[in-house]
Amino acid sequence: MNRTSLVERLEGILGPGGVFHRPSDLLVYEYDGSVDGAVDTALPAAVTLPTTTEQVAAIVRLAHEAGLPVTARGAGTGLSGGAVAQQGGIIVSLTRMDRIVEIDRADRTALVEPGVINLELSETTLPQGYFFAPDPSSQRACTIGGNVAENSGGPHCLKYGVTTNHVLGLEVVLPDGRIVWTGGHADGGPGYDLTAAMVGSEGMLGIVTKALVRLTPAPEATLVLLAAFGDVDAASHATSRVIGAGIVPAALELMDALTIQAVEPAYHAGYPLDAGAVLLIEIDGVVEDVRALGEEIAAICREAGATEVRSATAQAERDLLWKGRKMALAAMGRLAPNYYLHDTVVPRSKLPATLHRVDEISRHFDLPIANVFHAGDGNLHPLMLFDRRRAGDVERVLEASKEILHYCVEVGGALSGEHGIGTEKRDYVTLVYSADDLAAMAGIKNSFDPAGCFNPEKLFPKGYMCGEVRALRAQAMAQKLGIYAF
Repeated sequence: MNRTSLVERLEGILGPGGVFHRPSDLLVYEYDGSVDGAVDTALPAAVTLPTTTEQVAAIVRLAHEAGLPVTARGAGTGLSGGAVAQQGGIIVSLTRMDRIVEIDRADRTALVEPGVINLELSETTLPQGYFFAPDPSSQRACTIGGNVAENSGGPHCLKYGVTTNHVLGLEVVLPDGRIVWTGGHADGGPGYDLTAAMVGSEGMLGIVTKALVRLTPAPEATLVLLAAFGDVDAASHATSRVIGAGIVPAALELMDALTIQAVEPAYHAGYPLDAGAVLLIEIDGVVEDVRALGEEIAAICREAGATEVRSATAQAERDLLWKGRKMALAAMGRLAPNYYLHDTVVPRSKLPATLHRVDEISRHFDLPIANVFHAGDGNLHPLMLFDRRRAGDVERVLEASKEILHYCVEVGGALSGEHGIGTEKRDYVTLVYSADDLAAMAGIKNSFDPAGCFNPEKLFPKGYMCGEVRALRAQAMAQKLGIYAF
């Protein structure tokens, strides 16, 4: 099918305003939030903007007929290349499917379309006493569909869990165009948990067109502590002591001096400019518990070397402190033209050693690295500052990234905490997964998408395509049988 025929048939499904195909329009969709050089850009043949599930299904059936790949896309804020159409084909942009279909106060659920902005869901439900707990730093722009695809987290996932803990059911368009529901209002149930398989699958198994999500009751009281330390090491040890005391705050975030230097002049959040690091700690619950925990955490921080501990109970003051944290990425433009935000995880006990190693890597590659991350669960976000116009800078960023990832895996960590694998980390998955592991994943992918048309070239490293992985698994099994043969 040539491009003209493809566009005509897509316009027949969506109308002329629902299809982008001119080169100038397509340029906007050739990348996501990833750094240049870390993820390849790619142009789709067409971008579609459906408004109904039936339109999504019709687009998928047309792509299936034409043998074209399909890539689902939300707000494009992803940081691992997940929304980039690596093999061209059709992008299904879900931003016009942005209705909050139903809020059920009795069951504490909301039925939403994938284009609903994360923060807007909480803003809608808070007057009724509920909020949507997963809160990525991009929550002012990112969509629920993208959160589901990447299993997004955020500062408050320490207490409340990541996206998968808040999704009860999904309406999904499968690669052959069928529309199915997974899960439902009731937790658990017999059979395979297909909802859990979909959450975090990076758009490789199906396109989510509705999500039934769990709403969390708003807490009676909230307190935010700002603890300043002389250096990152002291702040890291304080983090371990808080968790070691059996306290699970709603959020426990760490920002180092370089981050503070970028954020404070821009947003005047109240972070001390002379601090080597600060912890932003939120506690919520009933009034008495919040007050008692706040005092206990403040004492732990002082014992760990905090030079200052301030508490914020007023909404405006809390909002300002959180604004500084969530706008940290935007503030980095004050320090460098470009940044590369990494995403990896280490055990909390390894935070001090890992941050020492990040500092060594920063000095070795002559590359400023700011640290702003979810300290409570060890989800690191090293921010590498560079200028891509300067020869060699992108290469140094990628080499430094490799060093960080290898170290984090060596100390028992994970490749990604919330950004996903996409194309950014697909060549590193063999650090943590065996051929058998990849074969099992490939088996799930093949069961949903035997033609391999949904979001191809993601997650599986080059040279480990589905068929090759199956062959490797067979080889591994033969070796095992040989070991135990008589």
